[in-house]
Amino acid sequence: MRKIALLVCVVLLLPSFLFAAGEPEEVEPEFPLEIEMWIGLGGALGEEIERMAADFNAMQDEYLVNVVEQGDYAEAMTSAIAAYRAGNPPHILQVYDVGTGTMHGNPEVVYPVYQLMEDYDRPFDTDDVLDQVTAYYSDLDGNMLSFPFNSSTPIFYYNVDAFREAGLDPNDPPETWHDIEEYAEALVGTGNYTAGFTFQWPSWTNMENFSAWHDIPMGTLANGLDGWGTEFVYNIPEHVHHMEALADFADRGLFQYGGRGGDAGPLFTAGDVPMYIASSAAYAGIAESADFEFNASFLPYWPEIIDSPQNSIIGGGSLWVMEGHSDIEYEGVAEFFEYLSSTEVQASWHQFSGYLPITDSAWELTREQGFYDEIPIHNTAIEQITLSEPTDNSRGIRFGNYVQGRSVILDAMEAIFAGDAGAQEALDEAVQRGNALLREFEETVAR
Repeated sequence: MRKIALLVCVVLLLPSFLFAAGEPEEVEPEFPLEIEMWIGLGGALGEEIERMAADFNAMQDEYLVNVVEQGDYAEAMTSAIAAYRAGNPPHILQVYDVGTGTMHGNPEVVYPVYQLMEDYDRPFDTDDVLDQVTAYYSDLDGNMLSFPFNSSTPIFYYNVDAFREAGLDPNDPPETWHDIEEYAEALVGTGNYTAGFTFQWPSWTNMENFSAWHDIPMGTLANGLDGWGTEFVYNIPEHVHHMEALADFADRGLFQYGGRGGDAGPLFTAGDVPMYIASSAAYAGIAESADFEFNASFLPYWPEIIDSPQNSIIGGGSLWVMEGHSDIEYEGVAEFFEYLSSTEVQASWHQFSGYLPITDSAWELTREQGFYDEIPIHNTAIEQITLSEPTDNSRGIRFGNYVQGRSVILDAMEAIFAGDAGAQEALDEAVQRGNALLREFEETVAR
């Protein structure tokens, strides 16, 4: 089958680069064969992935999956580049959502998952995969390019104790951004909180998911899912309205910006800010750190933009199979993916992590087991992401060079919140800079 490997990788902070490797040497295999899986998750999540691999290793004696934590996602990719240069790539690489477009644009680097599973006659029922997940990781023909693994979506967490203290009904959480404003005023009015709300991963929660939730585009060509040549359009009136409102909330002390990435988490878990938009996978960390009762509901929406919200989109990461290995090793990767895609494993991973269950069957099994009766928050995320049939605006995003593109959006958001630029001005500049990055990426793909 696949004997010759072209080794290609992407740099997170630069356009993609190609690194060629030689043909793998033909040697007599010694069992168990080692399958290297590089991940960008650590802590309890990394340990759980290691446990899953250990369970697979114990089930058979031909393959040994070795999970290697490489720090965060960016560090994992950087390490992968060094491995390619040395001619020793991992078999499996975990890539987070914003790297999907760049990986998709460099097909030489990957062995598409759909092709892998077909070549080695392993079941891979994409019809059972959630539509929103399938759309995100498939090519234009609907073929799954990577293995969906740790998919999440943002939800709205709130401090139940704080609500009660402010005279708010915790069984009636805010639904619209106007409600958020009203609740934040009541919470701040108690004098016990530094602000009413905050959020993590600002571009993901308040640009990418904001757009999908309101069924408005971030870019043309279905946010890049329908092909290269997309143009950013997140400077349209709906986005400007939202950014102007957030800036106003910040000026009035209702909103506190917590920084990029997950930096805002401690504001919520320490009890300083009682409303928090964050990943569904943030649940475990909140449960471990917070000393108050909390709950979660759907994301808020602007009723002047949409009568009822559409659906949120995923974040997190997926597993990409890298070129550069022998047929017999790829057979082991396919067997491992068959194990990972089983209903029981998917349900267990979902229940442990807070990530989505990926498949309808894992969702149903979790429901039958009564898990959502005990922890209903975990059902909130999947109900929200499956709320409506995805549209071109809510299938997901696929932009090249989007690690840098997301930073451009964050630059604009921070300027707006700080009062250094108006929303229209900042977003216009961000769109111009972002489109330049898209053109640079397309030139790299064309070569």
